[in-house]
Amino acid sequence: MIKATYSQYVLNFKQASGTSRGVLKTKETWFILLNFEGKKGIGECGLFRGLSIDDTANYEDKLKWVCNNIDLGLDELLMSLNEYPSIQFGLETAFKSLKSDDSFNLIPSEFTRGNDAIPINGLIWMGSEAFMKQQIKDKIDAGFSCIKMKIGAIDFLSEINLLKSIRKQFSSTDIELRVDANGAFHPSEALEKLKMLSDLDLHSIEQPIKQGQIEEMAMLCNKTPLPIALDEELIGVFSVTKKQELLQTIKPQYIILKPSLVGGFSGSNDWINLAKKQHIGWWITSALESNIGLNAIAQYTYSKHSNMPQGLGTGGLFTNNFDSPLQVKNGTLQYNNLKPWKFNL
Repeated sequence: MIKATYSQYVLNFKQASGTSRGVLKTKETWFILLNFEGKKGIGECGLFRGLSIDDTANYEDKLKWVCNNIDLGLDELLMSLNEYPSIQFGLETAFKSLKSDDSFNLIPSEFTRGNDAIPINGLIWMGSEAFMKQQIKDKIDAGFSCIKMKIGAIDFLSEINLLKSIRKQFSSTDIELRVDANGAFHPSEALEKLKMLSDLDLHSIEQPIKQGQIEEMAMLCNKTPLPIALDEELIGVFSVTKKQELLQTIKPQYIILKPSLVGGFSGSNDWINLAKKQHIGWWITSALESNIGLNAIAQYTYSKHSNMPQGLGTGGLFTNNFDSPLQVKNGTLQYNNLKPWKFNL
């Protein structure tokens, strides 16, 4: 009989990280730990306060319920957890971990064997112009060919000038530039701003306006001179029918999948299958999980055989992350089997 327990863990940022939702200094996360006759399974429930649809007062009660009813099995538990996508992700990972020969090698591949790497974007956090410039320089020096810059915090013209300064040095064939507005633009000004951004030969913009403004977002995706990627818009859309409706109505150029926020691997698979049918591009991003969650997302991502840079470079942000074989090198995420896992709560 499987025994299940859960545990909370608070990740500390090396330096406060600016987003359009404010400055982050810590990130709360939870783990589900399974034990079957001495064999262990570990899964991370990457709750993101203020963003996750399952950021509810009874979150811990739901984790307790899951652990008390673990004998229902994965499929039945997942069906009962539609509105708790981060717990779905943690459970799927924990069961994969329990079944694998090595608790951390969930989907064995050339990636986990250390023979292949995943191209990733370098993430530029919001802050002063000088701080953002320094980050951009660091990422380019570190070999990144794709940079994602969060915008919407400082003056828009300053952000445009920052992007212009990159483009003066590097063409779009040298550096792919993505921007993420996290819903910062007002619908009435969004199209004008997208036109200004499109002059800079950007790859795409994530979530230009706040989620839930379906008609406005559909209009933007129809008229935009710059490809739009839906991110927060996917959060809280549970049924396959609703997912299909959303994509058919908005018709975005891309969608971005955060497994902790959209129902784990199964929820991500639904979105990918629907997107492919409508010729919508996609990529996968972590959502500030520890290396436990990042490891699961990376292995899942590799199994999807996408050539696009993914958003998986968040493992080095925390002072108290768990030691792992994951390492960022030359703009890619790699699995270095000479580096052991150290997971202890």
